[in-house]
Amino acid sequence: MSIACAVAVAIGVGGVPGVVAGMAVAAVVVTVMRRREPADARRRRERLLADLPFAVEMLVACLRAGQPTRSAVEAVAGAVGGPLGEGLASVGRRLMLGADPGEAWAAMAAEPSLAPLARAMTRAALSGAPVADVLIRLAADARQEARARSTAAARRVGVRAVAPLGMCFLPAFVCLGIVPVIAGLASQVLVP
Repeated sequence: MSIACAVAVAIGVGGVPGVVAGMAVAAVVVTVMRRREPADARRRRERLLADLPFAVEMLVACLRAGQPTRSAVEAVAGAVGGPLGEGLASVGRRLMLGADPGEAWAAMAAEPSLAPLARAMTRAALSGAPVADVLIRLAADARQEARARSTAAARRVGVRAVAPLGMCFLPAFVCLGIVPVIAGLASQVLVP
């Protein structure tokens, strides 16, 4: 893709400046493409963020019902599915094998969106403190964050919809509004 852009710019500009501009465009395209998040990773991250509030609330319900942490985590993993369910199932298996809670939750702590859940569960397991209230706040924060993301996405759609409309109406405005005025002024100025 970067080569095609470079060739197009080099041909469009022409000569030595075209080759230089083409090389610059190729470098910019390569840089932008490397920084772009892969589609699979983006979908995985979006699914994690969407499932997190529900999973945390189910975990709270299980813990308040008296289930041990391991059983609650396994039940939620089975109900949620997807990447979050896989992560919770992995934590459940590690807890079942007797792993330290910090080690069991370490893989989930590496994911930025799941780190608060992992920290809260680790802290509760090590201190014996009740975790339900912390998890309820975590679910509320996740829902608030999801609302903010959806609002920002809706605003971006509105802004992106304006550009094509502008590209359609601007030439018509110029042809019907500005060109006749300039032609009329030019005919008055040029005619003695």
